[in-house]
Amino acid sequence: MIIPHPLLGPRDSQEFTYLGDAHLIERPDWQAADAQDQFHDYLYLRDNPAGVHRELWFHEQGDRSWLVVTRNTVTHEILSAELARDVARAKGRSK
Repeated sequence: MIIPHPLLGPRDSQEFTYLGDAHLIERPDWQAADAQDQFHDYLYLRDNPAGVHRELWFHEQGDRSWLVVTRNTVTHEILSAELARDVARAKGRSK
């Protein structure tokens, strides 16, 4: 599988380490009244969708950047790849 790195161009997926669902960027508020329940869900509950899904990938054997990769888990077709820092910053601005 080839991942279109936004800075380095097409890279083999073997250069990357897969972390999981991209929602992990959105950490719960540790000061919330139900923080313990939120962190439990954050750490242990995962979706396993068939179809289009946003995932975190770490470019371990390259520039060590984190990417949010949108791909179809059935066909492995990659629809987009963005730097995770840009995704996180955009979410911060939209709040």
